Amino acid sequence: MSSPNRMPWVDTAKGLSILLVVMMYSAYNTGEYTGGVGFLHYVIGFATPFRMPEFFLISGLFLSQVIDRPWRRYVDRRVVHYLYFYVLWAIISIGLKIGIFSGDPAGMLHDLAMAVVQPYGVLWFIYMLAVFGIVIRVLREFRVPHWIVILAAAALQMWAPKPDSYALEQFAAYFVFFYLGFVLAPLIFRLVEWTQGRPAVAVAGLLAWALVNGLLVYSPGYAMQPVGMQMGLAAWPPLHLALAVAGAVALCVAGGFLSKFTSMEWLRWLGEHSLVVYVAFTIPMSIFRGVMLASGLLTDTGWLSLAVLLVSVISPVVLYFIVKRVGFGTFLFERPAWAHVDGPNAAKASSKPMTRPAREAA
Repeated sequence: MSSPNRMPWVDTAKGLSILLVVMMYSAYNTGEYTGGVGFLHYVIGFATPFRMPEFFLISGLFLSQVIDRPWRRYVDRRVVHYLYFYVLWAIISIGLKIGIFSGDPAGMLHDLAMAVVQPYGVLWFIYMLAVFGIVIRVLREFRVPHWIVILAAAALQMWAPKPDSYALEQFAAYFVFFYLGFVLAPLIFRLVEWTQGRPAVAVAGLLAWALVNGLLVYSPGYAMQPVGMQMGLAAWPPLHLALAVAGAVALCVAGGFLSKFTSMEWLRWLGEHSLVVYVAFTIPMSIFRGVMLASGLLTDTGWLSLAVLLVSVISPVVLYFIVKRVGFGTFLFERPAWAHVDGPNAAKASSKPMTRPAREAA
């Protein structure tokens, strides 16, 4: 059952997002080793404009509830929270992949040191959430108008610079979506609420959006590759930005529509526990893909990608239930008391209901 402190449609939209993220890694990781392109490549190709923008936009929806809290409490909720899981799982991932599997202690220490200034692997998303939290709070302190931040962030996204710093590259690519989630939250909440009461309109709108998005992504000039794709007209920076925002909002509407069905409870649960999947899916993904290819039991790129996707999503969930059952290892998915910098206040804040954010002044 859904927690009374959560909004089902938000978790359902997050469930769609985490599935798309794991699908992308599953398809491209498999394609890298098989040298082929499977049917999941085309599914994830459709989602290329909005796959990660959606995750960041949703992450910014409830920022207005904490943005004006005392610095210590804010940092605990929006910075330390993410850094705890980033540091923990970076140590686990680097220790396993480089230290144990590759037998390279020196390389492990090097990667651990670099992970401090450069986001490591798929954990870059969690790293950037902490960075975004600090940046937005500073902008808030200096009372920078929303329209200036949005214009500057949109320009950065369309410019798409490729600096030596991976953190700066990802900041330029995704900050605008996190900030839009923060600023446009009241509008998005009203839109989803409105479409939930008009399912026919929601479905018609989603179909129209999907048709336009698909035609622009797969327009002349697109090229599908084993580890990525080149979009058609959708690759034009201003259009890419527009499709990213439209797709992120569309997934919120889809979340609102699907959350009304009890058969979609699994998707809502997955979104509520998306962090569980996100931090832990790469290890079973690599192991299962390697075993399948080495054994020759499953080598078709499309079907292997699908199998890798299922294993990558299910394995962290199984681990989570085992941890909850035995009562040991909860620190893997839940931040322990010692990792808070605001003590009792953090616990009180986390127990408050997730309500619709109040409208922010422009």
